[in-house]
Amino acid sequence: MNMRDRFSSRLGFILISAGCAIGLGNVWRFPYITGKYGGAAFVLIYLFFLLILGLPVMVMEYSVGRASQKSAAQSFDVLEPKGTHWHWMKYWCLIGNYLLMMFYTTVCGWMVYYFYKMIIGSFQNASAEQITATFNHMLASPSINVGYMIFVVVLGFFVVSKGLVDGLEKVSKTMMICLLGLMVILAIRSVTLPGASAGLRYYLVPDFHKMTQYGIGNVIFAAMGQAFFTLSLGIGAIAIFGSFIDKDRRLTSEAMQVVALDTFVAIVAGLIVIPACFAYHIDPGQGPGLIFVSLPNIFANMAGGNIWGALFFLFMSFAAFTTIIAVFQNILTMTKELTGWNRTQNLLVSCFGVLILSLPCALGFNVWSFIQPLGAGTTIQDLEDFIVSNNLLPLGSMIYVLFCTAKKGWGWKHFLQEANSGQGIRFPKSVRWYCSVIIPLLILIIFVQGYIVYFAG
Repeated sequence: MNMRDRFSSRLGFILISAGCAIGLGNVWRFPYITGKYGGAAFVLIYLFFLLILGLPVMVMEYSVGRASQKSAAQSFDVLEPKGTHWHWMKYWCLIGNYLLMMFYTTVCGWMVYYFYKMIIGSFQNASAEQITATFNHMLASPSINVGYMIFVVVLGFFVVSKGLVDGLEKVSKTMMICLLGLMVILAIRSVTLPGASAGLRYYLVPDFHKMTQYGIGNVIFAAMGQAFFTLSLGIGAIAIFGSFIDKDRRLTSEAMQVVALDTFVAIVAGLIVIPACFAYHIDPGQGPGLIFVSLPNIFANMAGGNIWGALFFLFMSFAAFTTIIAVFQNILTMTKELTGWNRTQNLLVSCFGVLILSLPCALGFNVWSFIQPLGAGTTIQDLEDFIVSNNLLPLGSMIYVLFCTAKKGWGWKHFLQEANSGQGIRFPKSVRWYCSVIIPLLILIIFVQGYIVYFAG
């Protein structure tokens, strides 16, 4: 199937675009970072930055994709002025997509493994020590890490091998609908637990005094970073979907719908996790271990906990897998445009490439745990995540913004013309100075702050 074919429905486009944006940043990181930085006050600041930062950058990525009718492999070649070198961005985007999958596939494998463990009742009535030991055993096992990673990669490429409509669209629509349904069920269960009301107040009633406890600057920077990273902007993973949007729809309207769905998932994920943590007297801001250590403790002591736990990790698996198949589709499209390979050759080489490149992360917790690239106690996954989250995403997004606003780039006039083609909400012409100066400045702040927090915090 030609990569420029359209999805069979507008719903398909929205759900797939949202599926690419929705991922572990929403359902894994958002609850614990919200728990850490003050609950509802943090959420309000996060929503503010999502509107003024994430949304405009998403519109710009969509615009580049739709105007060029290409992936990031050729979109800059098509749109750049003669004599400029914006097309070098293609390598940045291809590297970014591969690097993201190098650790994302392993973490998705963890979600699938925990779903299996919940199904067979491994955590039922388990002690806290047993639950911690299960997590440590998983990390220490090369066979579990590599085996589930291979399962995720092979299944992902099998889905996209079926084509845009029969593969990516059909599976993403089904998984997204199931994901949203599971979230509602889990949220209802969480908020009705005895003692959950305190968690609801913490999560839904703003208390700005808590910002001073955690440091106002820390809270603002954390909210700014989360609003930016949650949409997976800057490596062309979102831009490709712009090429599938019909010209009769303005891109601000399309981006707003995707951002709204992405935000809904993040907010409901917090509604699932935070009230349950309060109900069982667990700190919701303890960090990444919240999902794999603390929440299984909740399910172990909950009536029907193995069922609720299985549903939770099924939802987590869906959230991660929708991003994976969307990025796989982007990798295939970019590789096709760069090499001209036929679909079978492209699928085999890309699948093999992702499998090989994902091995360092899968083995980095066990066989290669002696490799600690960012200091004592760090892993290969930490390095890969740092390169993507703290470098490729912010700097890549800045390039997209500058390309759409600079005179020596595609330019503001061409960007506005593309973004405002069709019916819907117009991208305001009056915000040029904000987009060309303030947004790059905010992105630069996120970039620098990421280094400060990581190496000096």
